[in-house]
Order: sequence, then structure tokens, then C-alpha cells
Amino acid sequence: MQEFRTEPYSDFSEPGPRARYESALAVVEAQLGRIAPLVIGADHIITDGLIRSADPSRPGLEIGRAASATAAHVEQAIDAAWAAFPDWAARPVEERARLVSRIGDLLASRKLEMAAWQSFEAGKNWAEAEADVAEAIDFCHYYAMQATEMEVPTSDYPGERNESFLVAMGAGVVIPPWNFPLAILAGMTVGPVVAGNTVVLKPASATPVIGSKFMEIATEAGIPPGVINFLPGSGAAIGDMLVDHPRTRFVNFTGSKEVGLRIAERAAVVHPGQRWLKRAFLEMGGKDALIVDETADLEAAAAAVVTSAYGYQGQKCSACSRLIAVEAIHDELLDRVVAATSALEVGPPVDNFPVGPVITDVQHRAILEEIERGRSEADLVLGGHAIDQEGGYYLEPTIFRAVRPDARLAQHEIFGPVLSVLAVADFDEAMAVANGTEFGLTGGLFSQDRRRIERATREFRVGNLYINRKITGALVGIQPFGGLNMSGSNAKAGGPDYLRLFVEMKTVAERL
Repeated sequence: MQEFRTEPYSDFSEPGPRARYESALAVVEAQLGRIAPLVIGADHIITDGLIRSADPSRPGLEIGRAASATAAHVEQAIDAAWAAFPDWAARPVEERARLVSRIGDLLASRKLEMAAWQSFEAGKNWAEAEADVAEAIDFCHYYAMQATEMEVPTSDYPGERNESFLVAMGAGVVIPPWNFPLAILAGMTVGPVVAGNTVVLKPASATPVIGSKFMEIATEAGIPPGVINFLPGSGAAIGDMLVDHPRTRFVNFTGSKEVGLRIAERAAVVHPGQRWLKRAFLEMGGKDALIVDETADLEAAAAAVVTSAYGYQGQKCSACSRLIAVEAIHDELLDRVVAATSALEVGPPVDNFPVGPVITDVQHRAILEEIERGRSEADLVLGGHAIDQEGGYYLEPTIFRAVRPDARLAQHEIFGPVLSVLAVADFDEAMAVANGTEFGLTGGLFSQDRRRIERATREFRVGNLYINRKITGALVGIQPFGGLNMSGSNAKAGGPDYLRLFVEMKTVAERL
């Protein structure tokens, strides 16, 4: 395996990269309207019922349709995954790693085309879309490398040969989110697969076409039939069945806390015929805070807050939704944040506006309801309204000030372009407020005080802490990503221990 390096990003302010992205958009636009089939083993299946995928900036523009699985398809897919498992698990790890790395190579060769699909289907501007694809590439290459390095050291014992080794578990279920429809989907899939497992992949219903493009590339890379089975469908129709099935060995999930807790509860039940305790790996979001104290560089802090809060319209589980500012610099910092946010332009992702639409009409309405509720809790200082552009799901970037730590605005994950600003007397109170939610995914601190930085390192209860920088954009192999508390099971995607979650240790002792 080659040495792992993260995939580089383009500079779209340069004419060459801009022209290449515009060309990729034209290529993708010519393919809109495709039908994404179920992929079960070697079979590609078009169902009577189809899931419509639309451009969130222009809901009348159909990106494509995806076949919608039924209970019968669930059984077929799990059968196919188990049928493929013995051969796949028995292959040398180097062979599995080469095939998964090949997926990364193919994604890299089509990086801007895969990004352009996200500008249409997921509402991501050029930089956000390319970063998503780059992360998917990194997951493939990093996990391929990690798979070849997993070892279990043991000690010698006189008169015996002792060996411990790692074995794949079987067929599992992968349920990724819509907000990183290629990166998280790919990482959650190829991790278990390169470790020797097979999977049933249920993509998010808002972004099934991107999932189908991943499936095409996995097949082209040489992944055998049945190793990855692609099963779009509604959660109500097939989600519970996939989780509950007695032949499901593990569940790998990223999404909301509510759905994650439901999966955790259901996965704990042992059903008739089930021979194992299911493993459930859950990443469930956050209510992420960035603390700014009186020693901070306020210009840098304001820029980081705006990037963290409104990148991809705040639709990241790592997004900054709480700004905690000490009173000494609160007003000046807020003025800077309001000014920078006011300068953000809202418009179509294909035209590379800084802020685009939220993903669906349902999400659009839910965010507006949270903003309306928030008006009675705090002072609205910017935004708060829908924007009418071609029927797209646009919202003004929104800021509330004078938010109480116990207010819904400070506790509930809104998952949209809404920032709550909380004033605190000092750093002690800032730490208490930052830790005062049920979540613990990302957090940040802007400070020049080394003692405070060290204290935050020890006491800030998050899985990913960022000092004097934005709190989004974790890099594979550099910042393993996963939260504490109700943010999930701390699986740490993109880290050296991730593949270990999907294998079991077996020990053999032989008397000589």
C-alpha cells in the first residue's frame, strides 16, 4: 500500500479549477433523470414504487428516482450478503485492501463529477461538495492501509504455540445520513468491508442517486456481488426490519439522536434464531459550542464562528450552533459575527454561493418552527426568515443573542443556519455552559491563555476539540471523528481503531 496522504482541495478562485467544475456540472446535468436500481447480489432491480430525488434549490428539477425496497428485498439482500461472506472473509486482507483502495482511486479520477452530483442533489456549493468527495477518497485509502496493519501481539509461553488473530463478523447493515451523502456513506461501508464483512447499505432517501453512483464505482473497482448490497427505501418500510433481523450482525448508523436511540434499543433485543449480540455503532449529532475569551484574536474567532455555523447551511453534526463569549469581548465579537454573516450571499449551489438551501421542505419547515419558537426565548438580531428563490428551501442565516443556557435554542439540535450567542462572566462559566448539554461531539476554544487551553483539553467533554480554528472539517487519519455522551458511541471514524470495531479476536493455543 502507498503511504496515506489526504486528498488535496481545489482553489475555485482560479480560472482552471472553476472551468473544470463548470464542465463537471454540465456532464452531470446531462445525466439527470436516471433511475437508481436496488443492487442485491448480482441483480439490479427496478421496483414499481420509486423514491423521487429533487434539487433542493429548485425542487421542480428531478435529479433522479431510486427503486424502493420492500420487506422481501430485505430478506434477499441479507441472504446475498451472507452468501458472499465466506469467500470475501477468506480472501487475503491485501486483496480486499487493493479493491477498496481502487474505489478511492476511481473516486479521485472523477472527483469533480462526483462533487457536481452533490451540488445538484445535496445542495452543496463547490468547496463543500469537493471536500465531501475528498473525504470519501481518504476513507477508502486510509482504511485499506489500516486493514493491512491490524495485528494482535501476544507473548510466548514455553512448550506452546499461541496465536491471536482477528476475524470478520459477518453481514451487517449500514445506514448513513444525507448530509455527507458520499463521504460518510463510503466510510461507513468500506470500513466493515475491508475488514472482511459484507453489508446491506441503505442510503438516505434524500440523496439516493449519489449512493447509486458510489455503488457503480464499487462494482467497477471489482467488489464482488453480494459484498455490498444497495437497498434504498424508507425507514418505515425497511429500517426496523434491517435492524431487527436475527441475521444482522452489526448496525453502523449516523443520523439523529432520536433515530439512533431507537436503533440502540432495537439492536439490543435478541430475536428468535439470533446467535449473537448485535453491535451497534451510532453517531448522533451535537449542539456544538465555540468559546471565545478576552485574550482571543477576535477577527480570527469571528471568521471561524461564521464558517463553522453556516458552512453547508449549518447542516453538519459538527456545526457551531452555540457561541459562548465572555462579557468583556461579547459585544465586539457579536458585532464582527453579525457583520460577517450579513455579508454571506444566499443562492444556488451550482452557482457556488456561500450559503445554499437546506435539504428538504420538511427540514425547511422544522427550522422555521425552531426560529419562531426561539423568538420568545432570546433576541433575534439577524435573519429568521425564508428566502423565496425558485421555490428552493432557502433560509436567511440567523443569529439569536441573550440566549439562556437552558433555553431550547441552546439545547436542541436545529441542524440549520441558526447560531445562538450566550454571554458568560468568565472562563469558568464558559466551561460550565459548554458542557451543559446532553451532547458531546465537537467544541472549540479561542484563547491565548495556555492554562485555559490545557484546561479545555482536559475538561471540555467532546470527542473533537479544536483550539483557535474552526470546529468543522475533521480530516481522515489526522482528526479521528466521533463524539461523547448523546453524540454517539465514539466510534472515531477515520481513526486507527475504527476497523477493530468490525472484527472479533480468536485465540489458538497449541501444545508442542
